[in-house]
Amino acid sequence: MAVKKRNRRCRRVLFPTRDVAIVQRSRPRVSGVTVKKFDENKASEYLQVALAAARRAAEISRGFYTGNFTVTTKADLTPVTEADLACEQAISELILERFPDHGFFGEETGQMNADADYLWLVDPIDGTKAFVRQYPFFSTQIALMHQGEIVLGVSSGTMMDELAWAEKGKGAWLNGSRLSVSDISDPDRAAVSAGNLKSLAAGDSWSKFGEIVARADRIRGYGDFYHYHLLAAGKIEAVIESDINILDIAASSIIVTEAGGVFTDLSGDKPDLNIRSVLAANPSLHATYLAQLK
Repeated sequence: MAVKKRNRRCRRVLFPTRDVAIVQRSRPRVSGVTVKKFDENKASEYLQVALAAARRAAEISRGFYTGNFTVTTKADLTPVTEADLACEQAISELILERFPDHGFFGEETGQMNADADYLWLVDPIDGTKAFVRQYPFFSTQIALMHQGEIVLGVSSGTMMDELAWAEKGKGAWLNGSRLSVSDISDPDRAAVSAGNLKSLAAGDSWSKFGEIVARADRIRGYGDFYHYHLLAAGKIEAVIESDINILDIAASSIIVTEAGGVFTDLSGDKPDLNIRSVLAANPSLHATYLAQLK
Protein backbone atom coordinates (compact mmCIF):
# COMPACT_ATOMS: atom_id res chain seq x y z
CA MET A 1 0.00 0.00 0.00
CA ALA A 2 1.47 3.29 -1.08
CA VAL A 3 1.91 5.89 1.60
CA LYS A 4 0.89 9.35 0.55
CA LYS A 5 3.40 12.03 1.36
CA ARG A 6 2.01 15.10 3.03
CA ASN A 7 2.78 18.27 1.22
CA ARG A 8 4.02 20.45 4.07
CA ARG A 9 3.72 24.11 3.35
CA CYS A 10 4.79 27.06 5.41
CA ARG A 11 1.87 29.31 5.94
CA ARG A 12 2.56 33.05 6.14
CA VAL A 13 1.04 34.50 9.28
CA LEU A 14 0.21 38.19 9.24
CA PHE A 15 0.16 40.39 12.31
CA PRO A 16 -2.04 43.30 11.33
CA THR A 17 -1.59 45.24 14.56
CA ARG A 18 2.17 45.69 14.49
CA ASP A 19 5.24 45.40 12.31
CA VAL A 20 7.91 42.95 13.35
CA ALA A 21 11.41 44.17 12.63
CA ILE A 22 14.34 41.80 12.40
CA VAL A 23 17.40 43.50 13.82
CA GLN A 24 20.74 42.47 12.42
CA ARG A 25 23.81 43.66 14.26
CA SER A 26 27.07 43.80 12.42
CA ARG A 27 30.27 42.98 14.28
CA PRO A 28 32.61 45.90 14.80
CA ARG A 29 35.76 45.69 12.71
CA VAL A 30 39.20 47.11 13.26
CA SER A 31 41.59 47.34 10.30
CA GLY A 32 39.48 44.81 8.41
CA VAL A 33 39.70 42.19 11.17
CA THR A 34 36.75 41.28 13.37
CA VAL A 35 37.65 41.84 17.02
CA LYS A 36 35.54 39.99 19.58
CA LYS A 37 37.58 40.18 22.76
CA PHE A 38 40.03 42.65 24.24
CA ASP A 39 43.57 41.52 25.07
CA GLU A 40 44.39 43.48 28.21
CA ASN A 41 48.03 42.46 28.01
CA LYS A 42 48.31 44.61 24.90
CA ALA A 43 46.72 47.67 26.52
CA SER A 44 48.71 50.86 27.02
CA GLU A 45 50.36 51.45 30.37
CA TYR A 46 47.86 54.26 31.03
CA LEU A 47 44.91 51.94 30.52
CA GLN A 48 46.43 49.11 32.54
CA VAL A 49 46.91 51.44 35.51
CA ALA A 50 43.40 52.89 35.17
CA LEU A 51 41.84 49.42 35.09
CA ALA A 52 43.86 48.35 38.12
CA ALA A 53 42.76 51.47 39.98
CA ALA A 54 39.10 50.87 39.10
CA ARG A 55 39.30 47.28 40.31
CA ARG A 56 40.94 48.31 43.56
CA ALA A 57 38.22 50.93 44.12
CA ALA A 58 35.58 48.26 43.45
CA GLU A 59 37.03 46.08 46.19
CA ILE A 60 36.94 48.98 48.63
CA SER A 61 33.41 50.15 47.79
CA ARG A 62 32.03 46.61 48.00
CA GLY A 63 33.49 46.34 51.48
CA PHE A 64 31.58 49.44 52.60
CA TYR A 65 28.36 48.76 50.68
CA THR A 66 26.58 46.92 53.49
CA GLY A 67 26.31 50.20 55.37
CA ASN A 68 29.18 50.20 57.85
CA PHE A 69 30.43 53.73 57.11
CA THR A 70 30.02 57.32 58.20
CA VAL A 71 28.42 60.01 56.05
CA THR A 72 29.21 63.71 56.22
CA THR A 73 27.91 66.66 54.22
CA LYS A 74 30.19 68.80 52.07
CA ALA A 75 29.91 72.55 51.58
CA ASP A 76 27.77 72.03 48.47
CA LEU A 77 25.33 69.98 50.60
CA THR A 78 26.19 66.70 48.87
CA PRO A 79 27.16 63.63 50.92
CA VAL A 80 30.62 62.12 51.18
CA THR A 81 31.40 58.79 52.83
CA GLU A 82 34.44 56.96 54.13
CA ALA A 83 34.21 54.86 50.98
CA ASP A 84 34.56 57.91 48.71
CA LEU A 85 37.70 58.99 50.52
CA ALA A 86 39.25 55.53 50.69
CA CYS A 87 38.59 54.83 47.02
CA GLU A 88 40.03 58.15 45.86
CA GLN A 89 43.13 57.67 47.99
CA ALA A 90 43.72 54.21 46.53
CA ILE A 91 43.21 55.45 42.98
CA SER A 92 45.51 58.44 43.37
CA GLU A 93 48.25 56.32 44.95
CA LEU A 94 48.19 53.79 42.10
CA ILE A 95 48.18 56.46 39.40
CA LEU A 96 50.69 58.91 40.84
CA GLU A 97 53.12 56.19 41.86
CA ARG A 98 53.32 55.18 38.19
CA PHE A 99 52.99 58.68 36.72
CA PRO A 100 54.35 61.18 39.27
CA ASP A 101 54.50 64.03 36.75
CA HIS A 102 50.80 63.80 35.89
CA GLY A 103 48.10 66.04 37.32
CA PHE A 104 45.20 64.71 39.38
CA PHE A 105 41.67 66.12 39.74
CA GLY A 106 39.59 64.19 42.25
CA GLU A 107 36.04 64.71 43.42
CA GLU A 108 37.11 64.69 47.08
CA THR A 109 40.69 65.99 47.05
CA GLY A 110 40.48 68.62 44.31
CA GLN A 111 43.19 69.50 41.79
CA MET A 112 46.90 68.78 42.05
CA ASN A 113 49.38 69.81 39.34
CA ALA A 114 46.39 70.74 37.16
CA ASP A 115 48.58 72.44 34.52
CA ALA A 116 50.36 69.19 33.63
CA ASP A 117 50.00 67.89 30.06
CA TYR A 118 48.31 64.77 31.44
CA LEU A 119 45.48 65.27 33.92
CA TRP A 120 43.59 62.39 35.56
CA LEU A 121 39.90 63.03 36.25
CA VAL A 122 38.46 60.86 39.02
CA ASP A 123 35.11 60.45 40.72
CA PRO A 124 35.72 57.59 43.19
CA ILE A 125 32.01 56.98 43.77
CA ASP A 126 29.82 58.69 41.23
CA GLY A 127 26.36 58.40 42.71
CA THR A 128 27.14 58.70 46.40
CA LYS A 129 23.46 59.20 47.23
CA ALA A 130 22.71 55.86 45.58
CA PHE A 131 25.59 54.27 47.47
CA VAL A 132 24.32 55.62 50.81
CA ARG A 133 20.83 54.27 50.18
CA GLN A 134 22.20 50.94 48.93
CA TYR A 135 20.94 50.79 45.39
CA PRO A 136 23.46 49.79 42.75
CA PHE A 137 23.52 52.79 40.40
CA PHE A 138 26.89 54.06 41.54
CA SER A 139 30.25 53.66 39.88
CA THR A 140 33.90 54.62 39.81
CA GLN A 141 34.85 57.00 36.99
CA ILE A 142 38.47 57.42 35.86
CA ALA A 143 39.54 59.41 32.80
CA LEU A 144 42.76 60.81 31.40
CA MET A 145 42.93 64.19 29.66
CA HIS A 146 45.92 65.09 27.50
CA GLN A 147 46.34 68.79 26.73
CA GLY A 148 42.61 69.37 27.15
CA GLU A 149 41.40 66.29 25.23
CA ILE A 150 39.96 63.20 26.92
CA VAL A 151 41.97 60.25 25.61
CA LEU A 152 41.05 57.41 27.98
CA GLY A 153 38.16 56.45 30.21
CA VAL A 154 37.22 53.65 32.60
CA SER A 155 33.71 53.30 34.02
CA SER A 156 33.23 50.67 36.72
CA GLY A 157 29.65 49.79 37.67
CA THR A 158 30.77 47.96 40.77
CA MET A 159 27.61 46.21 41.99
CA MET A 160 26.42 45.43 38.46
CA ASP A 161 29.73 43.83 37.43
CA GLU A 162 30.12 46.16 34.46
CA LEU A 163 33.60 47.42 33.64
CA ALA A 164 33.72 49.59 30.52
CA TRP A 165 36.72 51.34 29.02
CA ALA A 166 37.96 53.13 25.96
CA GLU A 167 41.14 54.66 24.65
CA LYS A 168 41.39 57.14 21.79
CA GLY A 169 41.47 55.32 18.47
CA LYS A 170 41.22 51.86 20.04
CA GLY A 171 37.48 51.34 20.45
CA ALA A 172 35.20 50.92 23.45
CA TRP A 173 34.77 47.76 25.47
CA LEU A 174 32.53 46.31 28.17
CA ASN A 175 33.86 43.37 30.19
CA GLY A 176 36.21 42.65 27.29
CA SER A 177 33.65 42.71 24.47
CA ARG A 178 33.57 45.42 21.81
CA LEU A 179 30.85 48.10 22.02
CA SER A 180 28.97 49.80 19.20
CA VAL A 181 26.08 52.28 19.23
CA SER A 182 22.85 51.47 17.42
CA ASP A 183 22.01 52.66 13.91
CA ILE A 184 18.39 53.61 14.66
CA SER A 185 17.77 57.00 13.07
CA ASP A 186 13.99 57.33 13.47
CA PRO A 187 13.00 59.32 16.61
CA ASP A 188 9.78 57.30 16.74
CA ARG A 189 11.81 54.14 17.33
CA ALA A 190 14.36 55.62 19.73
CA ALA A 191 14.85 54.74 23.38
CA VAL A 192 15.97 57.81 25.32
CA SER A 193 17.25 58.00 28.89
CA ALA A 194 17.22 61.25 30.87
CA GLY A 195 19.01 62.31 34.03
CA ASN A 196 18.64 65.10 36.57
CA LEU A 197 15.18 66.08 35.34
CA LYS A 198 14.70 68.54 38.21
CA SER A 199 17.38 70.89 36.91
CA LEU A 200 16.42 70.21 33.29
CA ALA A 201 12.85 71.25 34.10
CA ALA A 202 14.08 74.56 35.49
CA GLY A 203 16.04 75.39 32.33
CA ASP A 204 15.24 76.71 28.89
CA SER A 205 15.35 73.28 27.24
CA TRP A 206 12.41 71.75 29.11
CA SER A 207 9.71 72.35 26.50
CA LYS A 208 12.08 71.26 23.73
CA PHE A 209 12.88 68.11 25.68
CA GLY A 210 9.14 67.49 25.84
CA GLU A 211 9.04 67.34 22.03
CA ILE A 212 11.65 64.58 22.10
CA VAL A 213 9.71 62.70 24.78
CA ALA A 214 6.49 62.93 22.78
CA ARG A 215 8.04 61.14 19.81
CA ALA A 216 10.32 58.61 21.46
CA ASP A 217 9.42 54.94 21.52
CA ARG A 218 10.58 54.65 25.11
CA ILE A 219 11.65 57.10 27.82
CA ARG A 220 13.56 55.92 30.86
CA GLY A 221 15.86 57.37 33.51
CA TYR A 222 18.50 54.69 33.91
CA GLY A 223 20.79 57.24 35.47
CA ASP A 224 24.43 57.82 36.33
CA PHE A 225 26.89 55.50 34.56
CA TYR A 226 24.35 52.91 33.46
CA HIS A 227 22.62 54.73 30.64
CA TYR A 228 25.98 55.53 29.05
CA HIS A 229 26.88 51.84 29.08
CA LEU A 230 23.53 51.06 27.46
CA LEU A 231 24.04 53.75 24.83
CA ALA A 232 27.54 52.55 23.94
CA ALA A 233 26.23 48.98 23.68
CA GLY A 234 23.48 49.99 21.23
CA LYS A 235 20.68 49.16 23.66
CA ILE A 236 19.32 52.70 23.83
CA GLU A 237 19.77 55.58 21.40
CA ALA A 238 20.31 58.74 23.44
CA VAL A 239 21.07 60.23 26.85
CA ILE A 240 20.06 63.74 27.89
CA GLU A 241 21.27 65.17 31.21
CA SER A 242 21.77 68.42 33.05
CA ASP A 243 23.47 69.43 36.30
CA ILE A 244 26.60 67.34 35.77
CA ASN A 245 30.32 68.07 35.95
CA ILE A 246 33.34 66.79 34.06
CA LEU A 247 34.21 64.17 36.69
CA ASP A 248 30.76 62.60 36.28
CA ILE A 249 31.01 62.06 32.53
CA ALA A 250 34.62 62.28 31.32
CA ALA A 251 35.10 58.51 31.13
CA SER A 252 31.66 57.94 29.63
CA SER A 253 32.27 60.55 26.95
CA ILE A 254 35.16 58.69 25.35
CA ILE A 255 33.46 55.32 25.82
CA VAL A 256 30.45 56.59 23.85
CA THR A 257 32.53 58.28 21.13
CA GLU A 258 34.80 55.26 20.67
CA ALA A 259 31.65 53.14 20.33
CA GLY A 260 30.68 55.34 17.37
CA GLY A 261 28.46 57.85 19.18
CA VAL A 262 28.53 61.63 19.57
CA PHE A 263 28.93 63.24 22.99
CA THR A 264 28.41 66.98 23.57
CA ASP A 265 26.61 69.34 25.89
CA LEU A 266 23.10 70.55 25.06
CA SER A 267 24.58 73.35 22.94
CA GLY A 268 26.68 70.98 20.87
CA ASP A 269 30.06 71.77 22.48
CA LYS A 270 32.56 69.00 23.21
CA PRO A 271 33.26 68.08 26.85
CA ASP A 272 35.71 70.28 28.74
CA LEU A 273 36.36 71.05 32.39
CA ASN A 274 33.33 73.37 32.49
CA ILE A 275 30.70 71.05 31.01
CA ARG A 276 27.31 71.16 32.78
CA SER A 277 24.94 69.20 30.50
CA VAL A 278 24.97 66.23 28.11
CA LEU A 279 23.47 65.21 24.81
CA ALA A 280 24.89 61.84 23.82
CA ALA A 281 23.48 59.69 21.03
CA ASN A 282 24.25 57.78 17.88
CA PRO A 283 25.33 60.20 15.09
CA SER A 284 22.00 60.43 13.28
CA LEU A 285 19.84 61.06 16.33
CA HIS A 286 22.39 63.38 17.92
CA ALA A 287 22.05 65.70 14.92
CA THR A 288 18.25 65.48 15.11
CA TYR A 289 18.02 66.12 18.85
CA LEU A 290 20.62 68.90 18.84
CA ALA A 291 18.61 70.78 16.23
CA GLN A 292 15.51 70.45 18.43
CA LEU A 293 17.22 71.49 21.65
CA LYS A 294 19.03 74.57 20.30
